[in-house]
Amino acid sequence: MPWDPIKLNDGSAIPSIGFGTWRLGNGDKPTDEVEQALSLGFSHIDTAQAYQNETEAGKAIRESGLAREDVYITTKYSGLNKKDIEDSIKDSLKNLGVGYVDLYLIHHPRLAVPDIRTAWEQFEGLQGAGLSKSIGVSNFGVEELKALLATAKVKPAVNQIMLHPYVYAKQKPILEYAKKHGIVIEAYSTLIPLTVLPGGPVDKPLKKIAEAKGVATEQVLLAWAKAKGAVVLTMSSKKDRLERYLEAGDVELSEEDIEAIDEAGARGALHFRFKVFGKRLALAAALGALALGFSFISGVDLVSTFNLV
Repeated sequence: MPWDPIKLNDGSAIPSIGFGTWRLGNGDKPTDEVEQALSLGFSHIDTAQAYQNETEAGKAIRESGLAREDVYITTKYSGLNKKDIEDSIKDSLKNLGVGYVDLYLIHHPRLAVPDIRTAWEQFEGLQGAGLSKSIGVSNFGVEELKALLATAKVKPAVNQIMLHPYVYAKQKPILEYAKKHGIVIEAYSTLIPLTVLPGGPVDKPLKKIAEAKGVATEQVLLAWAKAKGAVVLTMSSKKDRLERYLEAGDVELSEEDIEAIDEAGARGALHFRFKVFGKRLALAAALGALALGFSFISGVDLVSTFNLV
């Protein structure tokens, strides 16, 4: 299963497939699922302050019996509980039960307070102190990366972004800029065309390629992200799916295969944007209704307070 490690610009290497804990919540579920992933051969666990399951992930890692150096741990500064960067990483290390993480990310450019330059200087300090071997960012666009690199002493090792065929054209400038500056892209939500938007234009080439190669469509999609040079982050509670994800490292796509997926993704991009907009509109409406109801009961003007209209 050649999910070979990818060399980072600081000289270290990152496993090219990782198990993510986003949406797993807390309690026994994330512990059990991280344990399962590790037992099947995943060696890269991705979590974050905001996921609130670092403790559970850490428990699973310790109970796996694997040596600390055999598990690559990523977590992120999410600004949780309004704690600063240094206190946050110390909390994360305590939660995970480790002395260092392999990769620490700024979860979103909005969290780089008071500004990107200052926040990144603090990240460089964490790396210098040995609290994280590598440092990077998440959800940064080209302009944010430019602002960071303008003053950085240490380049970010990675930029973790959403990457699937329906957003590829939009994200392509980020991939190109990152490649130019030696920043590795980590891809999350790669399977969205199958899990959230089935029936879209990408289905046809995925099915055709999968049938020709005798593999599953999700394996083709992961192989597509791999072909873009990205570290792939994925998750599932199903053992057989995780096994297929690992086996996807063996799937080789031709240039024609990749182009067919890219073209279908471009055709479906507008559909994806409308789908996302519709969900956000529905969420805003639900929150607005909740606020109005609470306002009526309590007399508090939550609609104005939270700028829901």
